[in-house]
Amino acid sequence: MISAFLPSPTLSLISLGPLKIHFYALCILLGIVVALRLTERRWIARGGAPGFVSDIAVVAVPSGIIGGRIYHVVTSPDNYFGSGGHPLDIIKIWEGGLGIWGAIAFGALGAWIAFRRKNAGELTFAHFADAIAPGLLLAQALGRWGNWFNVELFGRPSTMPWALEVPANMRPAGFAEYLTFHPTFLYESLWCAALAAVLIWLDKGRKVTSPGKLFALYVALYCLGRIWIEALRIDQAHYIAGIRLNDWVSALVGAGAVAILIRRRSPVESGNSSEI
Repeated sequence: MISAFLPSPTLSLISLGPLKIHFYALCILLGIVVALRLTERRWIARGGAPGFVSDIAVVAVPSGIIGGRIYHVVTSPDNYFGSGGHPLDIIKIWEGGLGIWGAIAFGALGAWIAFRRKNAGELTFAHFADAIAPGLLLAQALGRWGNWFNVELFGRPSTMPWALEVPANMRPAGFAEYLTFHPTFLYESLWCAALAAVLIWLDKGRKVTSPGKLFALYVALYCLGRIWIEALRIDQAHYIAGIRLNDWVSALVGAGAVAILIRRRSPVESGNSSEI
């Protein structure tokens, strides 16, 4: 029997009297805090006003959470409206279930609406999108650890040294005899963290000069990794032509991002920058 490098946690929450604190929610909140602090520094380095990012976040963060939940519910309706499902469980975000595409779409819409109501001077929304891109990736990297605490969204059976040991009661139907699985949450977390580092490096060296292009690069590269990671997952999902829905979405969104990158081609420059 293989001894997994990454064991499943034995706790997913702590109770303080009547208050229950879910680790999934803490991972999401930690990701938001890190993203906001990094974006604030990058926005100021671009010439933006201090506090501007926080003002945008008041609208963008709740919009992103609501959008992520809507996407999850729409793509997994049986969990809430099917046999044995409970519609009121829709509000139980702390139990897991935030779709990244809904979070990005609604969060971006909320940010755009809030941005238009503020005076950013000569800086455009494309500048803001570039400033926030690495922070979003770090938020995703940290948020994925919430899936570890909930023992969810793991991949196919694996005997690799870093495989995730899954308790028998948490294994999907048809996989009861397997002990360890691909920790796809870890793969995505590492991919997002690596991409954040790459974007910061590119931005610091002024290697991406056209406003909005850094954000498009974030979307394109994230989609590339997500397509591979999604193909490993064995959790319940909707399929179209034998391919998971999230793979279709990743391919379409990624193609759109590549189209933007091609359209916004600009000369590659090198040099020093104080941007972070």
